[in-house]
Amino acid sequence: MALPRITSPHAKGSNRTQRVMLLVAAACAPGALVLTWLFGIGTLVNLVWASVVALAVEAAILAARQRPIAFFLKDGSALVTAVLLALALPPYAPWWLTLVAVGFAIVFGKQLYGGLGQNPFNPAMIGYVVVLISFPIEMTSWPKPHTVGAWDGIQQIFGLAALPDGWSQATALDSLKINKSLTMDELWAQNPAFGEFGGKAVEWVNLAFLLGGLFLIYKKVISWHAPLGMLGALFVISLLCWNGSGSDSNGSPLFHLLTGATMLGAFFIVTDPVSGATSNLGRILFGAGVGVLVYIIRTWGGYPDGVAFAVLLMNLCAPTIDYYTRPRTYGHRKPERGFKLGE
Repeated sequence: MALPRITSPHAKGSNRTQRVMLLVAAACAPGALVLTWLFGIGTLVNLVWASVVALAVEAAILAARQRPIAFFLKDGSALVTAVLLALALPPYAPWWLTLVAVGFAIVFGKQLYGGLGQNPFNPAMIGYVVVLISFPIEMTSWPKPHTVGAWDGIQQIFGLAALPDGWSQATALDSLKINKSLTMDELWAQNPAFGEFGGKAVEWVNLAFLLGGLFLIYKKVISWHAPLGMLGALFVISLLCWNGSGSDSNGSPLFHLLTGATMLGAFFIVTDPVSGATSNLGRILFGAGVGVLVYIIRTWGGYPDGVAFAVLLMNLCAPTIDYYTRPRTYGHRKPERGFKLGE
C-alpha cells in the first residue's frame, strides 16, 4: 500500500536569513563608498577588521556552546553587525576600539541571549554605546574631509603613528550643542565644511544611506513603517521646537534629518526584526519613539547624537508595543486586555 502524498500547501519564501543579511550588507555599500570618498581608506579598513573580529568571536562562542559553527556563521548576521558598527564608528578609530565594540556586540548583544532571534537589544547598538561611554575622545575624533592619506590612516588605526594635531574637527551636531553666541549663519560661515544643512560630508552620507534604505524597501527586505515613524516623528518634533536661526537654535527639521546617524538609524537599525516591534502599527510607534528620543537627546541630553541610546530605550518598549498593537487573528474577536476577577 502506497503512502499518501502530502497535499497541504507549503509556502517557500525567498527571504531566507542569509539572503536578507547579504542584501542589508549590500545596501550599506552607497554609504560606505561615500564615507571612503570623503574620509579615505579608514572606512574600508574598519569594515574588513570588524568583519574578521565578528566572525572570529562568533565562532569562538559557538564552539564554547558546542553549536555547529559553519551553519550559524553562514547566516550573515554577525557580518551585518560588523558592517553596521564599522560604518558608525569614526573612520580612523583605533583597532582595539573596533575590537571592543564588535566583541561586546557579538557576546553581550547576541550570543549571551542564545543567538540570532533571541536578543532583546540591537547588538550593534550595544557595542556602539559601550565604546561611546568608555572612550569618548576616540569616538569623537572624526577627520576633516579629504585630508587623510591611505598610509597615514592605516598608521593611525594600528597605532604606528599619530596624525598631526588639528586633523580632526567638531561635527555639526557637536558645534550646535556647545554654541552659545553665534547665529546659525555665523556658525556655518565659520566652518564651511558644515554645508547648508547637516554638513557637506554628513549630508551626502545620509543621502547615501537613504538610497540604500529605499533599495531594501523595494526588495521587500524591510517595510516602510519604522523608517517613516522615525523620520516623521523627528521632523515633526524638530519643527515644533525649532526656534529660528539664533544662537539658541536647536536646528531646523532638515538639519536633523540630514545629520548624524539619522538615515543609518532609520533604515538599518530601527528595522531590526528581532529587537524591534513586529506589527505594522507597532513598527510605526517604535520608529516614532526613536525619532522623539533622538531629538530629545540631541537637544537636551549629554551626547550630540542619540540614535544608539534611543534605539536601546525603545527595544525595552518593543514587547509592550507589540502587546497593545497585535492585529486581530482572522476569525477571532479582538483580544481582550487585562484579566477578569477570579482568573
